[in-house]
Amino acid sequence: MSNEPIRVVVWGENRHEQVEASVAERYPDGMHGAIAKGVGEWLGDKASITTHTLDEPEHGLTSDVLDATDVLIWWGHAAHGDVEDEIVERVHRHVLAGMGLIVLHSGHWSKIFTKLMGTTCTLRWRSEHDRELVWTVNPQHPIARGIPNPIVIPEQEMYGEYFDVPTPDELIFISGFTGGEVFRSGMTYRRGFGRIFYFSPGDQDFPVYHHPDVNHVIANGIEWARPDRERETPTLLRYDTDDFFNGQGYRGAFER
Repeated sequence: MSNEPIRVVVWGENRHEQVEASVAERYPDGMHGAIAKGVGEWLGDKASITTHTLDEPEHGLTSDVLDATDVLIWWGHAAHGDVEDEIVERVHRHVLAGMGLIVLHSGHWSKIFTKLMGTTCTLRWRSEHDRELVWTVNPQHPIARGIPNPIVIPEQEMYGEYFDVPTPDELIFISGFTGGEVFRSGMTYRRGFGRIFYFSPGDQDFPVYHHPDVNHVIANGIEWARPDRERETPTLLRYDTDDFFNGQGYRGAFER
């Protein structure tokens, strides 16, 4: 698997771009298009990148698409509630089975991220052209490879603590803002067999996804989140005494 291109889907809500002229001018190919282009410049032929958006049938996230996805990148903001629960359940199953997931910026409040985290995922925020410094606090992590310390983002929406998420498996980046706030801006989780990377820089009102260092982090995240085994949903199995290898399927309370 490791010698094959990483199959990446960049999923974007694509609503701001349709109704706000300033966002359409800033991201003429959509935010999803800018992200795909930016990470593609870092990954080259190591990845095969496609995009899908909210208003496609099944939000573009059909079973066939997800079956053929190694890493899904998620950006949403204004229309979290428009994402159908059936599609969220589908993505959730694929993450537990091993598909990588990268959640960006205001995707912290998406249905899929809150479902995986089990918390409100709320935070402190302000959108007033703050400078953001993204500090690396885990330079040994592969996602931090080749990343300057700090990343300087001249204009950005402020995200600050308290961020109501579970304690991360790994904290990689902490951001500071001109108002003195700090934020855990880059962290990883594992759910089932899937790897999850949350990275906060990026907003429709600022050209953050044209920033090469931001795209470099996301590209590193793709390589880290890529599955290293065949996809498999963790299953509860019954084993006979002294039979260590031949588990039998179990019909539990939810299947009666």
